[in-house]
Amino acid sequence: MQQLKPCVFFDRDGIVNVPPRGGARYIERPEDFVIIPEFLEALRLVNERGYEAVIATNQKGVGTGCIREEVLIEMHCKLYEALLEQHLRLLDIRVATTTDDAHPTRKPNPGLLLGAAEDHGLDLKRSWMIGDHARDVEAGRRAGCRTVFVGDHEVPGADFTVPSMAALVPFLRAHLVPVAG
Repeated sequence: MQQLKPCVFFDRDGIVNVPPRGGARYIERPEDFVIIPEFLEALRLVNERGYEAVIATNQKGVGTGCIREEVLIEMHCKLYEALLEQHLRLLDIRVATTTDDAHPTRKPNPGLLLGAAEDHGLDLKRSWMIGDHARDVEAGRRAGCRTVFVGDHEVPGADFTVPSMAALVPFLRAHLVPVAG
């Protein structure tokens, strides 16, 4: 029987990449998809500590027609290329494009995390969910993960809060126990 692996789940906008600016609701063009350097540092630490890494993101803009699915794929290809250049490993990107807030895969529902766990043999009890919205924390909590909220205020249910992406790497260094071989 194969041992289940722990994972660090990352929200996308605001954690992996710079969030939409200037009143925009969505990142609509691949050239506007800018990776946050601290995410790369966090992913490097996650990889070094032996955890899998998965992005779990709501992308309602696809469901509403504001963003074409091909453009979303281009953004994620850009991310994978940047990670490859940095010799970083990302197991999967899970996306909920539905506009239905009750859909099981749309955060705060845990379907993206549960599906990744099922497909990749992940141990949710030893996993983490990192996000910058209450819905990310709630999805992680419902899936049985420890949760980290990145932001300048408290979110009910979050196990931990760090004020910024710059503070995430030292936090993970202190709290992410290396996975035994």
